[in-house]
Amino acid sequence: MRRILLGILLATIFAIPASAQTADEIVAKYIKAVGGMEKIQAVNTLRRSGKIIAGGGFELATVQESKRPNMLRQEIVLQGLTGVLAYNGKTGWKVEPFQGKKDPEALGEEEMKQVVEGADFDGPLVNYQQKGNKVEFVGMEPVEGTDAYKLKVTLANGEIRFYYMDTDYYVPIKIESKLIIRGAEIESETILGDYKEVNGWYLPFSMESGPKGSQFKSKVAYDKIEANVSVEDSRFVAPVVGAKPAPASGSSN
Repeated sequence: MRRILLGILLATIFAIPASAQTADEIVAKYIKAVGGMEKIQAVNTLRRSGKIIAGGGFELATVQESKRPNMLRQEIVLQGLTGVLAYNGKTGWKVEPFQGKKDPEALGEEEMKQVVEGADFDGPLVNYQQKGNKVEFVGMEPVEGTDAYKLKVTLANGEIRFYYMDTDYYVPIKIESKLIIRGAEIESETILGDYKEVNGWYLPFSMESGPKGSQFKSKVAYDKIEANVSVEDSRFVAPVVGAKPAPASGSSN
């Protein structure tokens, strides 16, 4: 009987770390693991430079600039043409030269949802309550054979994301979401990895995204992420048609 009781006791003790976790505890450990709130808030701008690897190994150069509180600009370069997707905190716009469109256009409703989410400088987990987001711990689930903490994240706009957090380092290793593409709902997943320190803040340098369960995914691989570079607010504002485009901010640095 003692042996049975001891076995039950040990099983209970070793089960505590996983079962006793709460959403707030996981989020707190995540923030601590990536550098802490002070380091995160010390970064006011980010410039990510790298490449997008699409199906068949097709590559495009990309640069993404972010600025607090919620401004975003992403450029994709192919054969001398530069496509732009941007948001200035109020309005979003795009330039699609690959479609023969050289003038800026307003984003559609679904595009706006995606760009507003992407413009959240710290991501939806940091200060989530202040942003109107809700985070729930919904159990353990394996990611590529390794157990992960699964968080249900309900954004302020009602959209739902599932974040899978590494049980050792508490960083997101997978994000699942549902997207509306050309009127159809698509379940999408993003695998995050290659975390490196940027000004004291650990950020993923690799993101692989595509339909859930599909082998056909595109990968973004950043070779450089710079913090607190000079990025003018005008970079996020749609240019006036016919005006000369502004050079990339910080290009002389």
